[in-house]
Amino acid sequence: MHIAEGALTLPVLATGMLMSAAGITIGLRQLSTDRVPLAAMMAATFFVGSLIHLPAGLSSIHLVLNGLCGILLGWVAFPVIFIGLSLQMLMFGFGGLTPLGVNTVIMALPAVICYYLFGQNLTNYSHQQVFWRGFLAGSVAIILGIILLNGALYWAGEKAFLELMMLIGFAYLPVAIVEGLVTATIVGFLYRVQPALLNLPAYLAQRG
Repeated sequence: MHIAEGALTLPVLATGMLMSAAGITIGLRQLSTDRVPLAAMMAATFFVGSLIHLPAGLSSIHLVLNGLCGILLGWVAFPVIFIGLSLQMLMFGFGGLTPLGVNTVIMALPAVICYYLFGQNLTNYSHQQVFWRGFLAGSVAIILGIILLNGALYWAGEKAFLELMMLIGFAYLPVAIVEGLVTATIVGFLYRVQPALLNLPAYLAQRG
């Protein structure tokens, strides 16, 4: 879901940088020192999970796990995903420096939205309800990311990227299902063994 260097115009890049900076600031304010290990673990999970890339024009197809980041971290997903993307750019050349802000927003903003839609007060639900909420969080996060990615490409190139936008949309539909299943499985497991982790974003928000 990375947008490559040189694909976007300056207004799109500037907007992405500003939105990314705002999200990272909010996330860092909600990150307490005792929760840094979990944030680091999720950054590593995001980094490893999205290393396997299949090219799709100016973008690429891979697992993202941003829905899981959103459920477990809330707004802290912004700095976590930013760090993961920065490491991927520096170590493997994925994405690029100028679209880093846009790529962060494309993956982190859906994570935060899915937390508010599906990830609040999960311990108040049954295990089956938590499973389906995890599935929706994982799938919807990918769909929202596709919408943001295609919106950025359309703003930058309008009709020139229409075929590419359709390709990315169709290519990521299976990924959305896989992401939903992976997220649901992990969230369901945590509900059984460590339910306190599912209330972490609300705890972080109170501290922020």
